[in-house]
Amino acid sequence: MASIMARIFLHEKLKITEIGGLACSFSGMLFIFQQMLTTQVSYNCALLMANLLLDVEGGLQKTEEASNSSFGGSNHIYAALIGFFSSITGGISYCLIKAAAKATDQPVVTVLSFAILASPAAGICTFALEEFVLPSFNSLSLMLALGILSFLAEVFLAHGLQLEKINKAANVMFMEAALSQLWGIGTSSIAPSLGRLVGCILILISVSFTMFFGPEKENE
Repeated sequence: MASIMARIFLHEKLKITEIGGLACSFSGMLFIFQQMLTTQVSYNCALLMANLLLDVEGGLQKTEEASNSSFGGSNHIYAALIGFFSSITGGISYCLIKAAAKATDQPVVTVLSFAILASPAAGICTFALEEFVLPSFNSLSLMLALGILSFLAEVFLAHGLQLEKINKAANVMFMEAALSQLWGIGTSSIAPSLGRLVGCILILISVSFTMFFGPEKENE
């Protein structure tokens, strides 16, 4: 989605190799979450069969269960629409970050500008929709450490978008999924499977292929 938004707003051209790299990384994501997708499809098919049986058998209690199942299905549709909308806005935000980084030539200023806009909005939403809980010392220390690391990550991301095309930077960001899976397998928190390993290998090959060509400074 970031590459599509960059094509629309920034007029970035996609090469065949870049499209192949993105497709390879996305295929790796499908391999990683293949078991989850298969389980969800099987669950939806089971719900459909259950609803058909309930319609045939009838009964007040079974009708309520069927309506609850239908309501759960509508929730999945809403979640998919929200995810699709968030992916579009995320692609647009990458375009804005790249445009701002190129305009100011200072990635830190770009990140701080977005933080100045996002922090009050996030604070208002948090206090309006969530109950405030005073964090403990350990939680506060962890929040500070994660905040500093995320700030550095955003600075490097803005600098990367400043130097490279968005589709290349987006392809490199698939490393997050591969590294998280490898970390989970290494710490035994995620059960290893052939699909996960194949997906991680595809993402690593795609990202390595993207980084092999090196930085490509766009012509002004």
